[in-house]
Amino acid sequence: MGVTWAILWKDLLGEWRSRDRMIAMLLFCFLMAVVFWFALPDRHPEEWKELLPGLLWTAYVFASLLGLNRSFALELENDALAGLALTPGNRGFVFLGKAAASFVLISVVEALTAAAFGLLFGVNLIEVSLGLAGAVALATVGIASIGTLLAAMAVRSRFQELLLPILMLPALFPVLAAAVDASRATISGLPLPFEAIQLLIVVDGIYLVVGFLTFDFVLDE
Repeated sequence: MGVTWAILWKDLLGEWRSRDRMIAMLLFCFLMAVVFWFALPDRHPEEWKELLPGLLWTAYVFASLLGLNRSFALELENDALAGLALTPGNRGFVFLGKAAASFVLISVVEALTAAAFGLLFGVNLIEVSLGLAGAVALATVGIASIGTLLAAMAVRSRFQELLLPILMLPALFPVLAAAVDASRATISGLPLPFEAIQLLIVVDGIYLVVGFLTFDFVLDE
């Protein structure tokens, strides 16, 4: 676990110094909020509650792709990817550290994006913030875990920016289906649907286990 904490600290410290990924993700989400605000006709606040989960998750997914595309780029540019491959012990702990760092960064962007969407579309998300945060956090675990694994696979490709979305979006279908369902129920003031939460937990567990067990082979490629 020491490797996991070291990788997590390294990635978060590097992002704090440069802030390139987070700023890019936030700008992208805020621009999407503005585009949606201009493109969609005026609606009653209750109607916005029905539409907001889909709009939020559209922004979340594409911002996550933007950030995950850069998650291994720094190691590749500085030839540090070989250093990760030489990490003593199980390389699955490297995967956990990278996934945890992506989870933290994506979560911060998601929280600020939700605040921006709520203000822009006149939907009060403070009252449902606890349930919404729980649903979003569970979905973000799946996004960060499968995204980290696929980003490591795509980073050496000449078509990295194109390959990661092609690989990742189909894998996110069950996550997005459950996340949008849970977010819509929460924003509408309903209890979190058990089926959606159950699906998120199962998919998160599968992606984490697969990433942990296969990351050793991915770094060797």
